[in-house]
Amino acid sequence: MNSLKILSGVTLAAALAACSTVGPNYKVPEQAVVKRPEAAAPFLGAEEAAYKSAPLPAHWWRLYDDPVLDKLIQQAFAANTDLRVAAANLARTRAVLDQAEEERKPEVSVSAAPGVGRSSGVPIGSPKALPDKFNYDVGVRVSYQTDMFGKIARAVEAANADTQAAQAGLDLVRVTVAADTARAYADACSAVRQIAVAQQAVALQQKFVALTDERIRAGRGTSIDGARARSQLAQMQAALPPLQAQHRTAHYRLAALTGLTPKEMNMNLLQCQAAPRITQQIPVGDGAALLRRRPDIRQAERTLAGATARIGVATADLYPSISLGASVGSTGLLDHFGAANASRWSLGPLISWTLPDTGSARSRIAQAEAGTDGALARFDGTVLNALKEVETAMTVYARELDRNAALKTARDESALASEQSHRLYQYGRTDFLSVLDADRTLAATDAAWAASDAALSTDQIALFLALGGGWEPQ
Repeated sequence: MNSLKILSGVTLAAALAACSTVGPNYKVPEQAVVKRPEAAAPFLGAEEAAYKSAPLPAHWWRLYDDPVLDKLIQQAFAANTDLRVAAANLARTRAVLDQAEEERKPEVSVSAAPGVGRSSGVPIGSPKALPDKFNYDVGVRVSYQTDMFGKIARAVEAANADTQAAQAGLDLVRVTVAADTARAYADACSAVRQIAVAQQAVALQQKFVALTDERIRAGRGTSIDGARARSQLAQMQAALPPLQAQHRTAHYRLAALTGLTPKEMNMNLLQCQAAPRITQQIPVGDGAALLRRRPDIRQAERTLAGATARIGVATADLYPSISLGASVGSTGLLDHFGAANASRWSLGPLISWTLPDTGSARSRIAQAEAGTDGALARFDGTVLNALKEVETAMTVYARELDRNAALKTARDESALASEQSHRLYQYGRTDFLSVLDADRTLAATDAAWAASDAALSTDQIALFLALGGGWEPQ
């Protein structure tokens, strides 16, 4: 008879386990932007000569072939505080996933309750006090949530999606940290070159001011000439402090990115004289590769998956929650511990179903569905923003290349004019003012060209950031 009861319980559990899981099964909606063929197509800007359709390398900063930059980015990956926060968030979501999966396992409880006491003799008509008795109650209870309609399964699905979203969030932070470190390094190096160019311009203008003063003393100039020359000198000198501040603050940014205080940062670490720059074609891949690679797109997609699973969690509240329980134990006097007549056992389902509260359950379903709609909208927005950022970065970089080429031509022509002016002055065919004017023009075009080189370096890093590379493991 006992075997028949146990078999019936097992059969019931199997039947309940075979029930379907409520709620929608997740798939990327057909109306999502990521499903459009245009989203996976080659980039519009890829037709520019500056790019090639080869896949983006995982560690794009190595294209610069700069050991100092490589070291700084590795230090940032090891010590950056934002990465530590993202790693902690990932660990938390994994713990939540473990908790959700534990709901699938049977729950076992053990009890042991020894006691001593004396019963009153009055109820049984005894004129004497009853003897003290030692009693006990021990037992083991096992309960199992059958998950008849998949509430636990959907909760695990949602927690798993949250964990994957947190992993993508960690990857996104790695991408940003790599780009921020490279940008700070480039800013520091660019400032070195721009400071040198600005100092050269100041030195030339100082010569011009001295010559102008001599001309005034000789009666060949006016005080207005001197005021204009000194005004221009002051303007050139004013260009130096921002560049010096850029150089120093770039070091402070590198310190924070690599987990150091400003005092701990070695100010002599950067010996570069110009910003790192890739002169070859930049590999950009295509839209399909971008959609697979960018961590924020993966994060938004996994968030959508988790929101969809939570519709099933809410829907399961419309149905009964059934668990199977079994217990075995012994209750009696301690003197007869383990006696056959003291043993006990039970087996049977425990059913709880809140019938009147379906309105609240349907409200939670509506909330979950609205959350899914919002997650889909954020997913679409993330995809559109990613495509916009890449196309914008490609356009900005390509046009800056054109500007840089024009500035280089202007600088080369200014250098030629300066050289010819010096030669003519050497043979007495022009005056020193013409030579200084040519030198000042050269200094101005050189400064513009240096600034354009700095912009090119920054634009390259912005493009790599938009492409979403740098999170891949070693």
